[in-house]
Amino acid sequence: MVVAADLFTKRLASINFVDERLEVIPGFLEFTYHENPGAAFSLFRSGGPFLAVAAVVILVVLLYSLRAERPAIEVTAYGFVMGGALGNLADRVFRGGGWLDGKVIDWISLWFSPTFNIADASITVAVTLLVIGAWIHR
Repeated sequence: MVVAADLFTKRLASINFVDERLEVIPGFLEFTYHENPGAAFSLFRSGGPFLAVAAVVILVVLLYSLRAERPAIEVTAYGFVMGGALGNLADRVFRGGGWLDGKVIDWISLWFSPTFNIADASITVAVTLLVIGAWIHR
């Protein structure tokens, strides 16, 4: 579901927000269009291929890790991480001219954060769930 929501909303952003921004809540939430060749916060701007390979490695490690029984909150968090990784990986694979160098579409802008997308938000939710799960199961 994360991958589908991410790719669908990125497509909508590429249609609707390239030429103009939509201020949803003035001074707080804005929908816009930004192509990010790097990682979060536009770090590693030329690291697209490395980030794509890292996403694949993370997916393999998480899938392998899910062979063992895990608490539901951890399994859910892993699902969010995998969905987010696949959503951004799809951009890197299909939106570039070379090997894994596609730019990731970011379109959600909050007043206190850099522009992001559903995949990024999914990974943030996953980290939050993992912290909560670790706190509960300590």
